[in-house]
Amino acid sequence: MEKATRVAIQGIKASFHEEAAFKFFGKDIETIECNSFKETCEVLEKNGADFVVMAIENSIAGSLLPNYTLIRDYNFAIAGEVYLPIQLHLMALPGVKFEDIKFVTSHPIAIRQCIDFFDQYPHLKVVESVDTAACAKKISDEQLTDTVAIANLLAAELYGLNIIERRIESNKKNFTRFLILKKDKTEEVHVNKASICFQVSNHVGALAKVLNIFAENNVNLTKIQSMPVLGKRNEYYFYVDLEWKNLESYDTVVRKTLKYTVNFNIMGEYVKNDKV
Repeated sequence: MEKATRVAIQGIKASFHEEAAFKFFGKDIETIECNSFKETCEVLEKNGADFVVMAIENSIAGSLLPNYTLIRDYNFAIAGEVYLPIQLHLMALPGVKFEDIKFVTSHPIAIRQCIDFFDQYPHLKVVESVDTAACAKKISDEQLTDTVAIANLLAAELYGLNIIERRIESNKKNFTRFLILKKDKTEEVHVNKASICFQVSNHVGALAKVLNIFAENNVNLTKIQSMPVLGKRNEYYFYVDLEWKNLESYDTVVRKTLKYTVNFNIMGEYVKNDKV
């Protein structure tokens, strides 16, 4: 019998990270629960998992900048991506009514994404936590009758909670992009997207020269993210996502870009997957 694929996630079962893992790999996986993104990387580094699923950006909250640094520092390969619509529900123990509620608990980003809903109920005390699913589990474990969690349907089902209010997120077009990480960089076939990282020298037009190489070779830049180089003034890493229709165009771009950049690193070549 084949062993299940081991996937490390930040958070616990029924978190959005596990939901993203199910969407990419299917449900027949072994989820390795971790307390932090750094811990997921440590688990993968020590061969305690086959893959990591890591959130990298949210359409409302923006990029998770420390995660770019983790991927670069551990030199993991990006093997794929998955987009997950973030649907947030208010959930409580069976029998609890809205008027019984005194506390709302969830991850700070989830709370921020539901701010319009809570503006209507200023008497509710908001309590931040490390993980949406962990909040649901705590209500179930401790039988808290005065507390609701903001989490996904998976958490309500797993921890036996009732949904009091559905879809309380302010923006219904809310989604998070997750990256699939693996330890070794291997050649993939039929790839049409890449994530790269580089620095350019600090002079006029240095970055523009690189960006023009992409345009001239019909390679589409879908994301650019800058981050300061630790301890170096006016020096930045640029994290860039590229898509192409013709692999030769991408190969040309890589060859030409090497001339105008330093610390150039292909973080991963994979198949584009932007279905939400």
